Amino acid sequence: MIYTNLYEEVLIKPCQEGADSLKIISGYATSTMASAHLEDLHAKHLDARITLLVGMCPSDGLSMSNHHGFQSIVNSNTDAFKERFRCSYIYQGPPVHSKLYIWYKNRGIYKAFIGSANYTRNAFYQQRESLAEISDQNIEQYYQILEGDSIFCNQPEAEELICVHNDGNYYRKHLHEDRHIGFAETVPHVTVSLLSSRNREVQSRGGLNWGQRPGREPNQAYIQLPPEVYNSDFFPKAPQHFRVVTDDSKYFICRRAEKDEQGQTIHTPLNNSLLGEYFRNRLGLPNGAFVTRQDLDRYGRTNVIFYKFDNDEYYMDFSSPV
Repeated sequence: MIYTNLYEEVLIKPCQEGADSLKIISGYATSTMASAHLEDLHAKHLDARITLLVGMCPSDGLSMSNHHGFQSIVNSNTDAFKERFRCSYIYQGPPVHSKLYIWYKNRGIYKAFIGSANYTRNAFYQQRESLAEISDQNIEQYYQILEGDSIFCNQPEAEELICVHNDGNYYRKHLHEDRHIGFAETVPHVTVSLLSSRNREVQSRGGLNWGQRPGREPNQAYIQLPPEVYNSDFFPKAPQHFRVVTDDSKYFICRRAEKDEQGQTIHTPLNNSLLGEYFRNRLGLPNGAFVTRQDLDRYGRTNVIFYKFDNDEYYMDFSSPV
């Protein structure tokens, strides 16, 4: 039985030993776990394809941010993700609470693990979980039965067959409607300026304007964290991924990056242009436009507030007071 160093022993080591594909059955799973795992394999020069079945959807549904996160990974053209990930949801029959990890090598089962750990960062890093290696040929039959009761995450019918919950509504309810009982003030939160600390202007070739230079995609952007935030444990350190849901119900898979191992900025590893496109849209600017302090002032604010709900779950408020 494995109960320490689960991530390395179950999700990395078999691939280092030559396994080339991984099938996962997990009651619950997160897109942040999938993106971080794929990126880590790529960084280690390991070539593996992952197929995920999310099992508890018939009873518990799925968050909108996770659903869209899985779709984004499937559709991504970056080297770490392109054609390396497939995700399906159980939508008929009883919900599936199993956690099973099956590694394949040259099309045959190489190693398989079963136990308590869901395919989430909390399970592999924050909670006490265990997995045990098994050698039972029935696991392939079990997987095929469940696969027949599933639907691919990119199928248009997926949102009709399972309940996809709106994350933004959930967070807004707690952070705004419950202010009279002080709930919003008790949730850990930080305010991060979108302006340079030196001249209180939007950076000309950084921040929201990171891509505003020759040879770059002009929407590329990051959020610069102040020292008191990046030197704290408010955000997980690189290379851990985390999910950010916005006040208008959008979402991003993010990670810290730049300058040192702490990661002094927040960016979107699936596509560095996602944040820039988002803020330009909120500001009423065309894609690729240069963002100025006047654009933010006209919108009504020059900062964002991040609320921390979990180690990989954040809510970003950029609502306009105007």
